[in-house]
Amino acid sequence: MSKNIDLTQFDEDFRSETPTKRGDMESVPDGKYQVLVEKVEITEAHTTGNPMLKWTLRVLAPRHVNRLMWRNSVFTPNTLKFVKTDLHICGLDLEKLSDLPRHLSKLLDVKLEVTKKTKGDNENIYFNSRIVNDRTPSKFRQEAGDALVPF
Repeated sequence: MSKNIDLTQFDEDFRSETPTKRGDMESVPDGKYQVLVEKVEITEAHTTGNPMLKWTLRVLAPRHVNRLMWRNSVFTPNTLKFVKTDLHICGLDLEKLSDLPRHLSKLLDVKLEVTKKTKGDNENIYFNSRIVNDRTPSKFRQEAGDALVPF
């Protein structure tokens, strides 16, 4: 028996939504991608209860733009070196892992080059490097506009 829940608050948005194409829900193929860290949170792994860092990555290039990729970094004594390496690649070097919750926001909007590899049923995302010198004009340059043009 279902509980009587009022869904009318969603009616207007629901009417304007277009059903998602099936391809949008499938995983992106294996390969190298440029991504943006869109979301990162500390949570628990469902199977073991171990703490983990859950990454949501938005593809910027070269293909499958705007698709999402996910990566979970579970914390165990054997995986801490990989977690520390990933954080370092993202530009976050910590003295103690317990400091991580206070610094999660520093991981947002970081641009990375990653490699996705599938082996059997397991999909893995590897952080290759941070993209610090992309060709996107800086916010300052965009806001300054014509003020930077010589007379």
